[in-house]
Amino acid sequence: MKAPDTEKARVLVVGDVMLDRYWFGEVERISPEAPVPVVLIRSEEARPGGAANVARNCAALGAKTQLLSVVGDDPDGKLLRRISAVEGVRVNFHTDPSVRTTQKLRVMGRMQQLIRIDFETPPSREVLASKLADFRASLPSCDVVILSDYGKGGLTHISRMIRLAREAGKKVLVDPKGDDWSRYRGANIITPNRNELRDVVGTWKSEADMARRVRRLRRGLKCEALLVTLGGDGMTLYTEGKAMHVPAEVREVYDVSGAGDTVIATLGSMLAAGVRLEQAVRIANRAGGIKVTKLGTAVVSKKELFG
Repeated sequence: MKAPDTEKARVLVVGDVMLDRYWFGEVERISPEAPVPVVLIRSEEARPGGAANVARNCAALGAKTQLLSVVGDDPDGKLLRRISAVEGVRVNFHTDPSVRTTQKLRVMGRMQQLIRIDFETPPSREVLASKLADFRASLPSCDVVILSDYGKGGLTHISRMIRLAREAGKKVLVDPKGDDWSRYRGANIITPNRNELRDVVGTWKSEADMARRVRRLRRGLKCEALLVTLGGDGMTLYTEGKAMHVPAEVREVYDVSGAGDTVIATLGSMLAAGVRLEQAVRIANRAGGIKVTKLGTAVVSKKELFG
């Protein structure tokens, strides 16, 4: 497949950013203090996570990418800003001294996750209000808006953001969180995984029942499409009167963390480059399949995707 001209794609990513830290070590014994493994740390690594991982995936595909979010006035926030910029993302972080930059610390032993430790604080209303003003100012310089909701409080004004973006003629993609999606009404495309969809529409009895529930949800939210990611079963795109299923490409699954970020980043970048929705979904499916072969949050490059 010929690679689309993503150099002309302009993507604005807004949402909850976080710093993903990995401590890699060796496990050779159980602690005498408690029935837990003792991990001797040999190396550590920090990567952009959450919406910052979405942005770096867009940039890796060649899209001109701007990232708008909130961090704390702390070393983690400064590090996240620096490593995001190094990966080609134009960073616009608002600093809130009252919060700690969200961090997920994963302790790895024998290349398996032993424990994850989270640090987070919701941002203040004052910072969120100023972020909305910056969002409005950023709209003219983008083609597609990706709203990455991790439920950390950074998208309090998401309904207004969707309305402003649609009024400006921009496509809006949302990676959802929680069981109340009314705040996403009017977005062009929503990209839940199977479990996130079940939290909203309930447990379905068959594929036909699932399709009925999705169609009803899509109409209620007044969105163009719902793209449901199904892990090893691929993904299904639901549009008006149509469902297109794309099977997963057969690969050895290593780590699914961050796969949803890669999918929505690829989908948004392809749409911003002028690719039709159905083809963009097929490309995003391939990108997700490549990502799960990598450890932790990771990017899929244009070369990996198109050869």
